[in-house]
Amino acid sequence: GPPFPDDRGWPRASPYRTSHQFTFGEEAFMHLHVLDPARRRAGLGAEFVTRTARVLFETLELKRLYCQPNAFNVAANRTLQRAGFRYVFTKEMAPRPADLLQPLTRWVLEAPPAGPD
Repeated sequence: GPPFPDDRGWPRASPYRTSHQFTFGEEAFMHLHVLDPARRRAGLGAEFVTRTARVLFETLELKRLYCQPNAFNVAANRTLQRAGFRYVFTKEMAPRPADLLQPLTRWVLEAPPAGPD
């Protein structure tokens, strides 16, 4: 089925999900937001991240996927950990060239092992 089925409200939960920086076949950086405040704190985050990661791994044929939320965003950092991401580092960086410096925590998720053909 679709990665974000309507019966769970995924499109309404977070229509904003991007992979704005990637190298096809290698790596990408993802960024997600749950835009509807009524859907935050509903326990959907780890599943949403996992489903999004699966789509990005398959579509972009990635080896690894990064996410780097603000270091003080406790919910985002815990969600990534629950979704299987591994901590890389925390440091002061600009998320994109036009952004101000802020403390970011980088997480990585390695590609799942390839299954038998």
